[in-house]
Amino acid sequence: MTEPGATRVAVYLDFDNIVISRYDQVNGRNSFQKDKAGGLDPEKLTRATVDVGAIIDFASSFGTLVLTRAYADWSTDVNADYRGQLVARAVDLVQLFPAAAYGKNGADIRLAVDAVEDMFRLPDLTHVVIVAGDSDYIALAQRCKRLGRYVVGIGVAGASSRALASACDEFVIYDSLPGVPEFEPDPVPAKKAEPKARRAKGDQDDAEAPDPQAAATALLQRALQIGLEKDDADWLHNSQVKAQMKRMDPSFSEKALGFKSFSDFLRSRTDVVELDESSTTRMVRLK
Repeated sequence: MTEPGATRVAVYLDFDNIVISRYDQVNGRNSFQKDKAGGLDPEKLTRATVDVGAIIDFASSFGTLVLTRAYADWSTDVNADYRGQLVARAVDLVQLFPAAAYGKNGADIRLAVDAVEDMFRLPDLTHVVIVAGDSDYIALAQRCKRLGRYVVGIGVAGASSRALASACDEFVIYDSLPGVPEFEPDPVPAKKAEPKARRAKGDQDDAEAPDPQAAATALLQRALQIGLEKDDADWLHNSQVKAQMKRMDPSFSEKALGFKSFSDFLRSRTDVVELDESSTTRMVRLK
């Protein structure tokens, strides 16, 4: 019997999305589609192996897993290699087949339909975990929140939509999950600079990404300013500041930035904040 007030979690994995995104992250942008034409290299696949256990274990930290589903074409060799460990973790494998015209399996539509149906079928669900970085899931995340569920997204770095992250209550990068080995990308040869006019017409994905450390500092400053205006207090609790930062940017993670704790993150920003660690209740304020 379920305890009153217990958290109950549903997990949905767009498995093709996470596997292909990890492969491209490790072996180079768009490398999966390029390599697929000539046959995927087993060594490259091994390097880009997704740790399913790390995903499931992290999802279980939110409460009892009442259902876990993974969507993919399980007849392909790439996905078939994962079937054993998925079944061992009680994951339901939903078989999808690619549409001949587009080569897509429609996982986003099937996953979204199942998730919404499950929320009405199982009204005691409290959390929904969406394992995918595709912007196609923004509407699903928003609908889950409107239906009163806490939404967690998990996606691969460099292949996750910022808009999807903003639509979730919390968004975690796969690379930062406990147990996932740190990935060091191979150095990329410098490209010859293009004229500004030509770059302006390029794809938005080619634009320079903002420095994550600078973005985190700006986020911290905004959170402290909001706290000051709201509570009219100079000093704020560390946990209060972090919670505000997560509300403004669900993808924020001090671990993804290389810090073991939020306190370590704050200590690295002493040029903009002042810390009071004289007691167990740690406080912070803008300098």
